[in-house]
Amino acid sequence: MARQHRVEIIKKIGELRGSSVICYITGDRDNVNTRIAPDVTQVFYRHLEMCGDSRQIDLMLYTRGGDVLTPWRLVHLIREYADRFCVLIPFRCYSAGTLLCLGADELVMSRLAELGPIDPSVVNAFNPQDPNNPSARIPVNIEDVYSYLALAGEKAGVCSSDQQVKAFTILVEKIHPLALGNVHRNYMLIRSMAKKMLAMHQQPLAEGRIEHIVDNLTEKLYAHNHMISRREAADEITLPVVKPDARLEPLIWSLYLDYAEELALSEPFNPSEQLRGVSCEFEVTSGFVESVYGSDAFVFSGVLERHDYPEAGQVKVNILKQRWRTIK
Repeated sequence: MARQHRVEIIKKIGELRGSSVICYITGDRDNVNTRIAPDVTQVFYRHLEMCGDSRQIDLMLYTRGGDVLTPWRLVHLIREYADRFCVLIPFRCYSAGTLLCLGADELVMSRLAELGPIDPSVVNAFNPQDPNNPSARIPVNIEDVYSYLALAGEKAGVCSSDQQVKAFTILVEKIHPLALGNVHRNYMLIRSMAKKMLAMHQQPLAEGRIEHIVDNLTEKLYAHNHMISRREAADEITLPVVKPDARLEPLIWSLYLDYAEELALSEPFNPSEQLRGVSCEFEVTSGFVESVYGSDAFVFSGVLERHDYPEAGQVKVNILKQRWRTIK
């Protein structure tokens, strides 16, 4: 029934907007969360082929972020099918989700909608080792590195070349030089990609406005978890934001609530509730790409096992597959 109910809402939104609507929802539950990733590209292609060439494509998006290269590919793909591309944002749309929004001609933000900065943390083999988990690496945030250097120069009075070299040497002693190089490369990549996305608009933006938007989203918010409200996005960052009217807003919110209920977005994944006996197979849906023509779900599947040693009642989660599956 949930799918049928969502289709009716998607149809109504499309009729109001004169558009083809595609929904992309990535689940954010602990242990079974879904991120924006390259494997969704073919799923989008399937839906776009079913929709066909359109005057306008509206993407309803809910995400905490993910791979920063995937939005570039998705926006290019969507624009193969429509001259005008818009994003509908009911609630959270962070990091790579915000980057994807930069490629849209219009952002329809609800009262509760939130964007986020696009300054990702970088993890590679050269990052510092996590002292609590020797097999893991500590993420290095791009803006943390540049803020340290700015702090040394502006507050600590590091002005001469020798002092700057000393400040950089201290940094290199803590973080591998190749990790720092990777940070800088990603910083340049994000800025370049953001500018290219903004340049794809149907009505080109002025170069000064593009620079202003990119500076704000990469450098001037100072915290990666800063939540950008509709008012801030429109008035301060100058993104192309519009407010949904009295007919559209409840439809967008109702559609989000339907996804939130089906994906249990407000509830952490509890394997103990799924376990039957000593061990059993399980499946959890953690994302959707849907249109009126079809539905694809991102599904985690595997085995749950009860372990009573070293502590009684522990449930081990063995994820064997995680992939997009066509439902309809």
